[in-house]
Amino acid sequence: MPTLSLFLRRLLLAALLAMSAVAPAQAQSGAQSSIAARTGPASTERITAELVSMTASATPGSTLILAVRQDIRPDWHTYWRNPGDSGGATTLSWHLPEGLDAGDIVWPTPERLPLSGLMNYGYEGVVYLPVPVAVPADAVPGEMLDLSVTALFLVCSAEMCVPDQLELALRLPVGAADQRALETPHADAMQAVLDSAPRPAGLEARVARGPGGALTLAVTGDALKGEGGPGPVYFYPFGTDVIDHAAPQTGTWGPEGLALTLRPGSRPADGPPEAIAGVLTTARGAYEIIARPGPLPDGTNGSGTLDSEAQTRGGFDLSALLQAALLALAGGLILNLMPCVFPILAMKAAALARAAHDPREARRDGLAFLAGVLVTFLLLAGLMLGLRATGEAIGWGFQLQSPVVVLSLALLTLAVGLNLSGVYHIGQSLQGLGEVRLARLPGGTGAFFTGVLAVAVAAPCTAPFMAAALGAALVMPWAAALMVFLMLGLGLALPFVAISLSPPLLARLPRPGPWMDRMKGLLAFPMYATTLWLMWVAARQAGSEVLALGLLAGLMLAFALWLWGTRQAGAGRWAVVLGLISLLAAGAALAVAARMEPDVPAASADGTEALAAGVWSSAAVEAARAEGRPVLVNFTADWCVTCKINERVALSSAEVAKALEETRGVYLVGDWTVRDPAITRELERHGRSGVPLYLLYAPGQAEPRVLPQLLTPGLVAEAVRDAGR
Repeated sequence: MPTLSLFLRRLLLAALLAMSAVAPAQAQSGAQSSIAARTGPASTERITAELVSMTASATPGSTLILAVRQDIRPDWHTYWRNPGDSGGATTLSWHLPEGLDAGDIVWPTPERLPLSGLMNYGYEGVVYLPVPVAVPADAVPGEMLDLSVTALFLVCSAEMCVPDQLELALRLPVGAADQRALETPHADAMQAVLDSAPRPAGLEARVARGPGGALTLAVTGDALKGEGGPGPVYFYPFGTDVIDHAAPQTGTWGPEGLALTLRPGSRPADGPPEAIAGVLTTARGAYEIIARPGPLPDGTNGSGTLDSEAQTRGGFDLSALLQAALLALAGGLILNLMPCVFPILAMKAAALARAAHDPREARRDGLAFLAGVLVTFLLLAGLMLGLRATGEAIGWGFQLQSPVVVLSLALLTLAVGLNLSGVYHIGQSLQGLGEVRLARLPGGTGAFFTGVLAVAVAAPCTAPFMAAALGAALVMPWAAALMVFLMLGLGLALPFVAISLSPPLLARLPRPGPWMDRMKGLLAFPMYATTLWLMWVAARQAGSEVLALGLLAGLMLAFALWLWGTRQAGAGRWAVVLGLISLLAAGAALAVAARMEPDVPAASADGTEALAAGVWSSAAVEAARAEGRPVLVNFTADWCVTCKINERVALSSAEVAKALEETRGVYLVGDWTVRDPAITRELERHGRSGVPLYLLYAPGQAEPRVLPQLLTPGLVAEAVRDAGR
């Protein structure tokens, strides 16, 4: 039963919608003669909408299919015709030339959006709302039709709802009656919605009242017969108070159909039930039904059981959490083998060899390294989830999209390299105090910060299994998401910890000796290489001036650390003073670089221009697909080592170039080096939180094929040829 607070929420929502609708109602009389809305997309902070057509012209005497295309920002949603426990359906007020008549919205099957014990029905991401428009037979070929609509969306997140009203317009010519109209880039997506939209299918439905007032909905018909049952089943009612939307829907299926048990809504729970209309979704399709009161048909009971709980998207699903956690653990393990972690691997191995003579010290270092990894992952995950909760479009590796963060990480790796080269020593003064506990502090502290550094350096990488786990974590509740990130950290640290806790494995490691000093000096050079690479990334992000500031900061930091080393060797206090001045100069250079952050790139609305430049945009993909060409999309970033290896080994190979040439294929690059919300949303749409992501669109296919994260020339070339066929 709806609570008083729910009733008040609906009352307030109705008032908001009524207030938002006053202006268009007052202006409707004059809208036909003077359409002020501009063509093309219109946007608010939460949604971008556009009036689009399936065909490039209107044919006299035919039905023109228009659609309101919604591109909803992450963590926001709009609503179906029945919003569920709260919300409000999208409404369209049309302003059409005389003689044209708009029909009802063809509603796509909605998603379930559970929130705090409520269940709403709506849409996220990109969605089309098609509307048929009757074109009169006496429409004059060559005449331009000015079509416009006032669209009122209630756009909601977990914290708030905002009524967004947008004026959308489109100009279309009238084509000749004996010529077939050309399709637009939106035609495939609109046709997919029309093909999958719920429709009557000759199903017979009955509803009866059961014990405790529960409703039993029985549905039979040819569409539900056959081996294996109907698969996952859910019933979306058209009425808002017919059933308890948040209650689970369970039931059985038999040889003739299925029976669902539904908890009644706010309508009286005694006496015969009223007729119920709505949409029944199954694995075979979605069907409109009208269930009338009457005796339940035979053949709906059997050994098959139905349970809607496992289908509830966005709810807490233990099996989904376990799957994501296991994927994260596997991804963390594989992350140890990724190129971006190589500079840390040798340091971990050297630390193990140094501690191998003392199992207690080895255990301490192993657990300290684990703590450093887990704490850093928790901090990074908390920051990432917190920013996303505020509406920021970010993903894994988001911190490396800021040049000042990249420069800071470069300075950190430079400092580590100088330490390995013996320019200065960490903890030397503490060891000289003679206190045992303080003397032992640098070992555990060093292991802890090695774990911190391992996570920082691993950020540019996305290992196999890791992408799916992080993508799932970003739509889970906070506690579940943090658990997935912890499992990822556990996978990264597990090999080091396992060896440190195993005396037999420690015994196999080489004994400490002079070789360790030589190894320590050698390990400095991977850190210097990492520093140079990060400096290059910062230059690619923000230009040569930021690179110059970074190099200046690096020089000042190196000078300060050299002075620290001379102080440790017995130099006077002048070394401390000069060192502090050098550190202040390095900080000032970073502060100036922070003020030169690059602007967020704006997505090009011209698909043809982006297509010619090989730059990804949704318009470029649609333009290429409209020409019937396969499209290979590479979402990459300069700080992503895996991306660069794939590009050099596979994507830029002669074999892939030949396959693209043979199929007239298009290769587009989405560069995520600098934060780009459009690319972030596209990554999220495919369940990813970071790069690399490789998509291959085949002509005539609505959804792209997602290629593996580790590519070979043969794999990509064969996939392109398959798409071309």
